[in-house]
Amino acid sequence: MTAAKNPENPAELTIHTEAEDIIIPPSDLWSDEPPLESDLHREQIELLLACLKWWWRQRNDFYATGNLTIYFSPEQITTRDFRGPDFFVVKDCENRPRKSWVLWAEQGKYPNVIIELLSNSTAKVDKGLKFELYQETFRTPEYFWFHPNTLEFQGFRLVGGKYQPLEPNAQGWLWSQQLELFLGIYESKLRFFNVDNQLVATPEERVQAAERKIEAERQQRELVQQQVEELKARLKELGVNPEELE
Repeated sequence: MTAAKNPENPAELTIHTEAEDIIIPPSDLWSDEPPLESDLHREQIELLLACLKWWWRQRNDFYATGNLTIYFSPEQITTRDFRGPDFFVVKDCENRPRKSWVLWAEQGKYPNVIIELLSNSTAKVDKGLKFELYQETFRTPEYFWFHPNTLEFQGFRLVGGKYQPLEPNAQGWLWSQQLELFLGIYESKLRFFNVDNQLVATPEERVQAAERKIEAERQQRELVQQQVEELKARLKELGVNPEELE
């Protein structure tokens, strides 16, 4: 048995045997995604990743990323017929950095959740071609889309092999069974909320919240001290020595 590169397709490895040539598709592939539509799209992806990775910081059984190619068919390497989702999560897998998501190197696992960020140039594909791809081929349990400019937001769950629209709650949020989190719009951004309706904060927001708490406590101490001093002054005006009351 000998191994050699296929001269007609250098991306494939051909194993020569007495019976037949077995072509093994490569698994160490770089992502091949176009530039993001805008800063809003980039910032939205980074926001979702930062929040989910912090929320699941005790877990090591998932992979979450954005704007990364999913190679689901060896033919796709040459045809490049589909590109990767803007944001996706795969559960029950090793949490480590990757160049791309190569299905045949990941035990055939497809994403559990996909979020596409709409734009004027991609909305038709996201709502049509990719909708069908994620429903029929990926069989991804949950698919959401969100437009950073218009704030259009919709989600679907795979039921009986077909995507069914998710019903929003009173706040307009959609529940993700896969993530066990709500997705909803907050300050014109798509955010995660926990089962207690609390916003899943970013690291920066948590630092800012801690700083605000410290500042509020400082101001409260100063207010109490000011009130004490005012009371002492009032007692002195009434001829009472505050020191004798201590």
